[in-house]
Parts: sequence; C-alpha cells; structure tokens
Amino acid sequence: MVGFRVAGTGIISERMSPPEIHELTLPDSLAGERLDVALAQLLPQYSRARLQRWIDEGRVLLGGVAPSRRELVQPGTQVRIEAEFMADDRVSAGAPAVPFRVVHRDASMFIIDKPAGLVVHPGAGIQQGTLQNALLQLDPKLARVPRAGIVHRLDKDTSGLLVVARTPEAQSTLVRALAERDMGREYLALCQGVMTGGGTVNEPIGRHRTQRTRMAVRGDGREAVTHYRIEKRFAAHTLLRVQLETGRTHQIRVHLAHIGHPVVGDPVYAGRRRMPAGLSPVVREAVSSFGRQALHAARLTLAHPKSGKEVSFESPLPKDFATLLKVLDESEGGA
Repeated sequence: MVGFRVAGTGIISERMSPPEIHELTLPDSLAGERLDVALAQLLPQYSRARLQRWIDEGRVLLGGVAPSRRELVQPGTQVRIEAEFMADDRVSAGAPAVPFRVVHRDASMFIIDKPAGLVVHPGAGIQQGTLQNALLQLDPKLARVPRAGIVHRLDKDTSGLLVVARTPEAQSTLVRALAERDMGREYLALCQGVMTGGGTVNEPIGRHRTQRTRMAVRGDGREAVTHYRIEKRFAAHTLLRVQLETGRTHQIRVHLAHIGHPVVGDPVYAGRRRMPAGLSPVVREAVSSFGRQALHAARLTLAHPKSGKEVSFESPLPKDFATLLKVLDESEGGA
C-alpha cells in the first residue's frame, strides 16, 4: 500500500488563522426564531454547535450587545459574528496506528482509503494513533473544521472509503448531502449462509437495552434502511453488495445479523463461529482465522462540495479479504 505516514506528535492548540468577520442584517423571514437557529440558517457553513459556542464566548454581537443563544430574532437587527477557529487541544496531531492511502485530494476534501485496524476518532482510552490524529498532521488547518473534517465514520475493523472535508463550508455541504441521502455508499460484505436473493432491511436501530456497546433492532430506534444484492454465492457463504440509505452505528452488521446472515468474522453480532458440515479443512481454517468482520466500503459517490459535479471513487478489496474470497472460490466454487 502506498500510504500516508507521519512521525512525531504535537499538540495543535493555537489559533489557526485570524478570525473571519461576518456582518449581517437579520431578515423578516426569521422573525421570532432563536438566535442560534437563525444563524445556523444564515451561515450553513458552520454547525449550530459551533455558532452556539461563539455566542456563549461573546463572539457574536446583536445590535452591539452580547446576546444569549436563546434570544429571539428581531428583523432588521445587525449581527456581527467573529468566527474564531481554534484547534481542539484534546486531540493532537500524530501518526496513525497503521498507514492509510489518500485516494484523492483537492482544496475542498480528501478521500481516504482506511485500512482495517485504524480507529477513526479518539475516544475512551484511545487518544493517539487514530485517523483524526493523522489528519491533523497531514493538514493542520483541519483543526478549524469540526472532527478534523471527518463527515462519516467506519468501524475500526471495517476497511474502505470515507470523505474528509477540508473547510467548514465543504463539511456543511457534505454533512447535508449525507443527511438528505444524496451520498452513495456501497459495501462488500461476506455473510454466513447461502442467500437466495437480494432485498432490503427496513428496521429501526437503537442502543441495546442491556449491552450498551452494542446496537440492536428495536421498535423505538431510529430509522435504518439497508439494501443488498448478491454478488456471489459459495457453498456456505454469500458475498453481498450492500447500499446504505441511512447511516446508523453498526447498521450493516446489525441488519444482516437480524435476517440470519451475520457478517463473517464479526466479533459482536455473529455469535459463536459455527461451521456447517462438509466444509473443507482449508475453508474452515480460512474463515475461523479471519481476524475481523468481512466488510469493506468499496465505492463512494457524491456531489463535489465546490463544483456540485458528481464524482465517484472505488477501493479494491484489501489483501486479507481478497485472499479469503479466493480460498472460498477455489474450495467451494462460486455462482
């Protein structure tokens, strides 16, 4: 893999650039709205949370006076916003745990091919070696973009493509496209069992009631829709091409387990590894030793945040996944 490698670490904690000043007149159409809600509509390049923080810090003046975020808009009032970008000093720049590949870069975005084993965001017990740490090293200006520009995530042991916005404006556009289901995300998943046809799983997903690190299909969960079609059948497994309509945590893994065809190697949702009778020793060894869920984000299609032109990117199967499929094909045959 030709990848991006970095060395050393350094906390990014100073202002990344001079403040950007916005001076606006609040329009009649926003009369009676909360100030933070109104500003989020007028300045969609910034998240509402960021605008709220600027209000709380006194960086927003309404008619020359520092308001509260809950203040109601009076039409015609002048508002001044000092858009101050500071790095999150809890997240340092530094090397990733494993190298990754930059598939595409321009002034608005990176397209990253994430290998299995790389954590996307710092979290409890993991503050270094993540993709976010490495992105801050790759481009320190990402400190002025929420979550270092990461628009969507992949689980640690899922490989493949994700998009990173390089400016607040690009992130706002890409997050909106994701929310409005205008971003195409296509995965390859190797599942247990032989499936007879493609289909759609439309089942809400929420946090498991007793095991808080797991997700589950539950009636009071959030809408989740997964489309799948058969790419190839083997004697005891099926390779699926999966398209996400929504993007819930662990969505593909939860939905495929729910219909009785969990992803091969999934340590959370596949249960105990039970091999069907008749498998060759070679296949048994290949499947049982596969060290992660067999899930790969293979294709990403989106409207470019600057030009609006549709662009598409593909990621080849990583070596471990490709080797597993080769063993299945040679030992079980495929259809």
